[in-house]
Order: sequence, then C-alpha cells, then structure tokens
Amino acid sequence: MEPEPELVYSSRNGKVTRDGITVEISVYKFEHDTEWQLEVVNSKGTSIVWDEAFPSVDAAFAAFEEVVAEEGMSAFLDDAKVIPFPKT
Repeated sequence: MEPEPELVYSSRNGKVTRDGITVEISVYKFEHDTEWQLEVVNSKGTSIVWDEAFPSVDAAFAAFEEVVAEEGMSAFLDDAKVIPFPKT
C-alpha cells in the first residue's frame, strides 16, 4: 500500500484584511500535482473553494485579487446564498 500524498502549502498563505473584513487564504496542492487549489475561509469558518485549479501560486492569488477588485471583500461573507446541509 502506497502512502497518501502529502499536501504542499504556499508560504504566502495567511490572513488578509481589507475594508474591515478578514479572510484566511490557503493555496495548496498534493506533492506530485502541478496545479494549485485556492480556498478562502471567512471569519465564520465558511470555506469557499474555487472549482478550477491554477498553474501557479501566483495565478491562484491573482484569482483572489480579481474577485476582490470586482466584488469587494464582502463577496466572501455569508449571505442568503449559503445553503446549509442538514446534519444527519
């Protein structure tokens, strides 16, 4: 049985605060993958993960910056569009 691949995290990960809103940004990949994943977690613990992968850490952070430029940091806040899954 082969060991599970390790996750590799960007050294640029961390909290970003703008307009009074703080989020945690994580860019990561499996050790043998070439593409990176982007996740943003807001102050309530809601995770927003991009569907597409990115060819580089810089491209992932650019995608975050694009959302902030177009929609503002409030795009990462919980709102009526969040649909909770029932707990079983």
